[in-house]
Amino acid sequence: MQRTAFFISDGTGITAETLGQSLLAQFGDITFRKVTRPYVDTLDKARAMVQQINAAAVQDGARPIIFDTIVNRDIRAILDQSNGFMIDIFSTFLSPLERELSAESSYSVGKSHSIMHNSHYMERIEAVNFALENDDGARTTHYAQADLILVGVSRCGKTPTCLYMALQYGIRAANYPLTEEDMERLQLPASLKTYKDKLFGLTIDAERLAAIRHERRPNSRYASFAQCEFELREVESLFRRENISFINTTHFSVEEISAKILVEKGVERRFK
Repeated sequence: MQRTAFFISDGTGITAETLGQSLLAQFGDITFRKVTRPYVDTLDKARAMVQQINAAAVQDGARPIIFDTIVNRDIRAILDQSNGFMIDIFSTFLSPLERELSAESSYSVGKSHSIMHNSHYMERIEAVNFALENDDGARTTHYAQADLILVGVSRCGKTPTCLYMALQYGIRAANYPLTEEDMERLQLPASLKTYKDKLFGLTIDAERLAAIRHERRPNSRYASFAQCEFELREVESLFRRENISFINTTHFSVEEISAKILVEKGVERRFK
């Protein structure tokens, strides 16, 4: 059975989507069609949303689930008229906080993601730029400024993990792909030896790696199961020999991988 889930906001929709996705993940046996609708900030847009929600209800034969962070009460009143099951994220949490703090919320749109109120904005941008400039071993001269250096075979998830940590936590993360030549020498590249304390390894199941590489280079030696199995076996042996902590990324999201790395390495998040 399919259910439609809407993430609706009069801002970016990031809060509604993040919390809503986390809650829906607890219901693995149900298939959700997920629809994000940011900047629903006028009455006309709210009325259009009601039409979309009602259409989804007819199509699914069940009420859509609606996660919203709408702070404008007039807009919420219109959405309340839809044939959907609404979960008002802000009121769910703000009302108890107002009682506990004996203070009223400002109910301001986009408060948590506004650049004006986010002193860490430039830190995020600088960390992302660092990750891009030091991606895939392209440059190794800036490793002294890195908080972390991820190592592993090609296509095991190094780049998305670096970018996530940069954007989410301001972590300056570089990554270096270990090549077949590195494996044949059975030692760390010279550019990494100096920064061994910053290294963290990523690995992955051979079947999954072969599938990912096949999308990039179909029917190539690079994507063959035998080649993937060889590279992973040698790299994991190198990690163990050099006492480099590593994680198998096959069954983890980039958020989970990042969290495990930061805990394992004891790297402090610059912000949360």
